[in-house]
Amino acid sequence: MDKKRLSVLLATSAVTVAGFAIPAATATAKTLPPLVVCTSPQGTYADNFNPYASGNLAGTLGNVYETLFYFDAVSGHTFDLLGTSYHFSSDNKTLTVNLRHNAKWTDGKAFTAQDVVFTFNAMKKYPDADANGVWQHLASVKAVGNYQVVFTFKTVNVPFAEQYVLGSTYILPQHEWASLGDPAKAKITWDKAIGTGPFIVSYFSSQDYKFKANPNYYLGAPKVPELDYPAFTSNSSADLALAQGNVQYGNLDIPNVQKTYVAANPHNHYYFPPDNEVELYPNLTNPLLANYNVREAISLAIDRNKLSTLGETGYEAVGNPISLPLPNYKSWLDPSLSQSYLKFPAVNDAKAQQLLQAAGFRKDANGIYAKNGKELNFSLEVVSGWSDWDEDCLLIQQDLAKIGIKITINQVNFGTYYSNIAPTASANGVQVGKYDLAISWTNSGPTPYLAYYDMLDSNGSFNVEGFKDPQVDQALNEFASTTDLAKQKQAMYKIERIAADKLPVIPLLTGAYWYEYNDTNYTGWPTKANLWITPGPANYQSAAIVMQHLKPVQ
Repeated sequence: MDKKRLSVLLATSAVTVAGFAIPAATATAKTLPPLVVCTSPQGTYADNFNPYASGNLAGTLGNVYETLFYFDAVSGHTFDLLGTSYHFSSDNKTLTVNLRHNAKWTDGKAFTAQDVVFTFNAMKKYPDADANGVWQHLASVKAVGNYQVVFTFKTVNVPFAEQYVLGSTYILPQHEWASLGDPAKAKITWDKAIGTGPFIVSYFSSQDYKFKANPNYYLGAPKVPELDYPAFTSNSSADLALAQGNVQYGNLDIPNVQKTYVAANPHNHYYFPPDNEVELYPNLTNPLLANYNVREAISLAIDRNKLSTLGETGYEAVGNPISLPLPNYKSWLDPSLSQSYLKFPAVNDAKAQQLLQAAGFRKDANGIYAKNGKELNFSLEVVSGWSDWDEDCLLIQQDLAKIGIKITINQVNFGTYYSNIAPTASANGVQVGKYDLAISWTNSGPTPYLAYYDMLDSNGSFNVEGFKDPQVDQALNEFASTTDLAKQKQAMYKIERIAADKLPVIPLLTGAYWYEYNDTNYTGWPTKANLWITPGPANYQSAAIVMQHLKPVQ
């Protein structure tokens, strides 16, 4: 493949790739402190280290279980993990992957091609474990000896093969999982988490869990001896721990970050680049939310400027109707798009209510718009303790009350939140979760393909709203079937218009990628000037790569 490629570095070497200097770990004789990590406040922890179960704990992916490769959306680099190289053949319908010969599971057994084949076949046997729908595209997976795997595809889809088959499928040890049945339902507690990654789970409680460095990691043992993930119940408590240096690696929204964080300690640093679109997801199997006029009325009533300035304290800009983070994907924009596709109109409560009335809704005795006895009365899912989104939800609740729509905010812990919005129930052939409305993220990749595929394709892995449109599916297939940039852009142009015109999700903000770090004890962090990888700990696979490459301050 003619792509920027970066093999993850051995701990005893250093390299510069495409202008990004990647640090190498060096040995030290002194006793090193643990690295304390916070991805987000999640309340108390449940002992879940199953990479195929919803609500698994941060570090399960990346620290313990690994993919074959990691494709970084920020730098564009490809990191070789359990795979060392790959190539397409047979008009891009066959993918051959060469594997590492020196990788071992943390119980000492050798990693082989049979583990890879087992993992994919388990997803075929138990479709609920195939969250990304890889068997919608795969025809077969076969081992050639111990260190080569051949994937055969039903149809050509190069970006899907790279992102999901190679970059998002976490490989399982056959010798442990063969007796566990459905991977999505297997109970993997902290002491049963056997992976190939740079760290090993060493301790668990409902308030804290830890990893120790894997001494036999195939790319060299990490020089950070221990990772510590304490539980926090709110952004404010986590923010305080960050500011005081008690957490050294974070993914948090910190109000007034210069004053409360940077000024508190000269070793505190941050970078909040634009990352993804924050959406209000409607459950489209709910006939009320499936009504376009209802979604459009909701969109017209939300004051996104307040969400940006109050809920997000100015760190996140108002989003756009096409649901793509800008300027990240500016080069993919249809040059003929009018401003109505790039900027939301002003809040218009009167027009919002006119839309509801045109759809046959009338206010009932409760002051809520209703039709056939069914009120526009919805629950709104959010994670308790995610203070910015909690505030956003309160603002949305107030805005929609003005137009006769009642919102009940459902603040729950992260595991419950993800379980609620994750696709679990079938309706009209579309997999959806058990919720009405939810505020959540979008996924991102090197091109808009991943964001749109996950969110809008009929088989998308984060199509939690249940959107199904043959034109979108066709456009994504057109993108995937060619490497011609001009043709790929034409496919994206079609989807940009559909995303805005049909409003399958309601865009709110361009989400910032929260990233804080303290370099008192360890150096080698990604920086704004040297952003060699997606930086923050919430992106689990890149975070594992970052932490494996940190070196102690001398």
